[in-house]
Amino acid sequence: MIRRAILALALVAAPAMAQSAAQDTPATADQSTSSAQPRAPLPAALVAFRAQDARVLWLGYRLATSNVDFCEDVTASAGMLLHDMASYGEGDKLRDLLRLEGDVGVQALVPDGPAMRAGLRVDDTVTAIGDLRIGDIPMAGARPWARIEAVRAETERVLAETGAVSVAVLRDGKPMSFDIVGSPACRSRFEIGEGSSAVADGHRVVIGPDFAGLDYPDPLLAAVLAHEFAHNVLKHRAWFDANGGRQQKTVRLTEREADRLMPWLLVNAGFEPSAASAFMETWGPRHGGWIFRKRTHDGWDERRDFIEAEFPLIESLVAETGKADWAEHFRREDMPSD
Repeated sequence: MIRRAILALALVAAPAMAQSAAQDTPATADQSTSSAQPRAPLPAALVAFRAQDARVLWLGYRLATSNVDFCEDVTASAGMLLHDMASYGEGDKLRDLLRLEGDVGVQALVPDGPAMRAGLRVDDTVTAIGDLRIGDIPMAGARPWARIEAVRAETERVLAETGAVSVAVLRDGKPMSFDIVGSPACRSRFEIGEGSSAVADGHRVVIGPDFAGLDYPDPLLAAVLAHEFAHNVLKHRAWFDANGGRQQKTVRLTEREADRLMPWLLVNAGFEPSAASAFMETWGPRHGGWIFRKRTHDGWDERRDFIEAEFPLIESLVAETGKADWAEHFRREDMPSD
């Protein structure tokens, strides 16, 4: 809710905040990624929100596609993020500002990802996903985010079943359709939500806009996402559900396991494994809250040591095979049997 409230204030103040450089971010500057229709410069706050969304989408895509050979639960990723004006406090103003011709639009695309290669552009107005027409989704009495969740669920379902998805759009008033062949990927959605933490729920990684690590360099932010992604690929949520829920000891073990898997996931995505320990060293000494001083977690320096203990095996495997096969070589923690 905080993110939407701040964005609403930005939209109210749009004329005063507009900047000629607002279109110069990687997510919106290139005409191959954005609508060719000229528009007024966007408010700085909106540019920042869009850049955050695009960055998390891109880093998550790298993690999910580069580790696909080792995941049990595999799907396909289109490399796109859609958003719904109904989810914003000032959605009508945002729709006008983005020149959308409907309520659901393309918020971000992975550079040279499947959706971009198919021809989709940022700020295309989405009218249908496969056989699901946006106008047919009931909104009466629904929560503001219900429609976009329905759209995302249908997109994920079709991609998982067929490996491809068709997207119908309006662009400058002209109906167009794009057939997107997704890239094989581990099943996990990456997105910005609300609050100041980063969490995983089994199939999503959600990072809050107030999480300080969101402004860290790409390798360190990728490390944050890799930690939460590790919870998903290691199926920690399912383990808790099958074994009596979350208890201090078992949470601590799963957090340690996720820490230790971070460098494996990162190196497959093209980052140095040391980005994982660098994140701990950057975050830990400066923050007494969040995950670093809870009794369900090791201390930040212990966590760094556990991470770095994985480096020799990772480096040996990469030198030998070019990949860090964590499905075969990663040692799981000994979880209690009752």
